Amino acid sequence: MTSKRAEFHSHTVLTDGELLGIELIRRAVALGHRAIAVTDHVSLGNIEWIVRQEIADCDLAKSWGILAIPGVEITHVPPDRLDEAVRAARRAGAQMVVVHGETVSEPVAAGTNRKAVSNPDVDILAHPGLVTAEEADLAKANDVFLEISSRRAHAPANGHVARATEAAKATPIVDSDAHAPGDLITQDEAVLIARAAGLPSRLVVEATERAPDALLKRLGLL
Repeated sequence: MTSKRAEFHSHTVLTDGELLGIELIRRAVALGHRAIAVTDHVSLGNIEWIVRQEIADCDLAKSWGILAIPGVEITHVPPDRLDEAVRAARRAGAQMVVVHGETVSEPVAAGTNRKAVSNPDVDILAHPGLVTAEEADLAKANDVFLEISSRRAHAPANGHVARATEAAKATPIVDSDAHAPGDLITQDEAVLIARAAGLPSRLVVEATERAPDALLKRLGLL
């Protein structure tokens, strides 16, 4: 394992972020990240367009020695069409598939969390603030990572997500959901966020070291 930071949830000007993809990646390099996934918001109408541009920037970043990973955050897709969107993202070349979870701050359709954690081709359920015990069990069964978020709008639910994750023996992972230049976090900050969520020491290590390693191995990048 390594203690260098790996980030799996971030956004660019392609959707609601503030930076070009290559600028976001460069800032991750400057912070000492070993990996960053660019996961702009997608629905069925823009998947191919988004992923094509992300692939170009991720390829451009190879010169810097960082693992730059093209991905998506499937957002506000009706649950009965979510599997279709996951398949479309993979066909388009998305290596990382994140699903925008049900939160306390946004009107995500009920059933999104359950549908996402029922699909083993989903990598991360992002900021799943309204996750239930049954959904956490499904995340464990289907190897879907449950996100602990540093984003202000979602962090208040981190304690609930942490408790549900621990009870189900599912896998937590800390991400920034970066939108702005200052949103990327260091490894030390990720550890603090995991601790503040109430994760016990062993799961702090899981969320910040073992889970990123496991995810990179699953992607064939480690």
